[in-house]
Amino acid sequence: MTQTTMPTQHEPEERDRVEPGPVQHSVPGLQEMAHSRRGPNPVLLIVAILILGGLVWFAAKRQTAAKARTGQGAGRAMGNFPVPVVPGVVEQKDVPIFLDGLGTVQAFNTVTVHSRVDGQVVKIAFVEGQEVHAGDVLAQIDPAPFQAQLDQNVAKKAQDEAQLAIARLTLERDKELLTGKILAQQDYDTQKATVDQLEATVRGDQAMIDNAKIQLGYTTITSPLDGRTGIRMIDQGNIVHATDSNGLVIITQLRPISVSFTLPEQNLQQIQQHLPTGGARTALAMDRDNKAILSQGKLAVIDNQIDTTTGTIRLKATFANDDLKLWPGQFVNVRLLLETRQGPVVPASVVQHGPDGDFAFVITPDLTAQVRKIKVAQVDRGQALIEEGLTAGEKVVVDGQYKLQAGSKVKLPEDNPKGRQDGEHLPKSPSPTGKSIGTS
Repeated sequence: MTQTTMPTQHEPEERDRVEPGPVQHSVPGLQEMAHSRRGPNPVLLIVAILILGGLVWFAAKRQTAAKARTGQGAGRAMGNFPVPVVPGVVEQKDVPIFLDGLGTVQAFNTVTVHSRVDGQVVKIAFVEGQEVHAGDVLAQIDPAPFQAQLDQNVAKKAQDEAQLAIARLTLERDKELLTGKILAQQDYDTQKATVDQLEATVRGDQAMIDNAKIQLGYTTITSPLDGRTGIRMIDQGNIVHATDSNGLVIITQLRPISVSFTLPEQNLQQIQQHLPTGGARTALAMDRDNKAILSQGKLAVIDNQIDTTTGTIRLKATFANDDLKLWPGQFVNVRLLLETRQGPVVPASVVQHGPDGDFAFVITPDLTAQVRKIKVAQVDRGQALIEEGLTAGEKVVVDGQYKLQAGSKVKLPEDNPKGRQDGEHLPKSPSPTGKSIGTS
């Protein structure tokens, strides 16, 4: 007999039992480590960035404050010492006022020499580049055919003159016969008409002789003006024609010579206002660097219209060009003298440029640098003409401005350093006449 065991309250049934798994212990920080394996924590990242930024800002602020303290100390230290400068004195001078333009040299006259008759060139009487005068022989065309034509016309005239002499004698005899009523009036009139006809023929013969002489004269080709010959375009022995497009040689007149140049149209009224009565304004032809004067001349022509495409006005000046420094086709800078103005003049280095305009450092009697606003009328060849702001006799800073500020003390060079002459320490700048002038 089988004994059945009944479960008690404290012993659960086997089907209700659960197999125990591995025991999970709660370790502090384990969950955070699990989360960190999945990605960075945004909150911690933001906090780290804020802390780093604060440290950088604090370091930069300390560095800026240190620099400011250093700069103030250096400024105070610099302010305690005078700044060495090079001084100059404002001078009262006559300064020429120019208008500058770009020009091209043009020959005063240019002639292409052509033959006026057909024939063979038997002689070339010039050398390329030779200076020739009006009337000088340049070439010779074969004159033989033209001389023969002249001789023929002379002979024809002699023949007609002989016939005319006979006709006149006959007319005299017919006149006596007509008086004696021996000759009819009709016969007399016929003879008189014959005489008139022969006289007209003789005059025609003379005209043909004159024409033949002219054609013969054309065989000798001469220069029509004083000038210089160019490159020869025909050689001896060639046949030339009066209808040839290119001639024998080109002659250009170089003394005097012209320069054509342009200026902006807004300068036109200014030019007209300064044109002297019965005279012309002086013009200077300068080299490419605008330093050396090539020649001095006079304004000859102002064009009668403005170029609408460029907004410029054309002008022409005439130069003697005795030394041949100007050559046709050469590009030059042209300076047109408007007037000569008197005013305070300083070296161009005195003028300083700032956001409020031009200014200069003026040295006061107590050797303090004073900032003075100025108005510059013209800067030319290292010299500045001051319209407002400076007066003659004032002392200004020529060099060393980069260390100066308003109220700075300045230190002047020794009046006569050992081994130097008076004024040798001062910079020199060219004057409008090309000479160097020093400031002191």
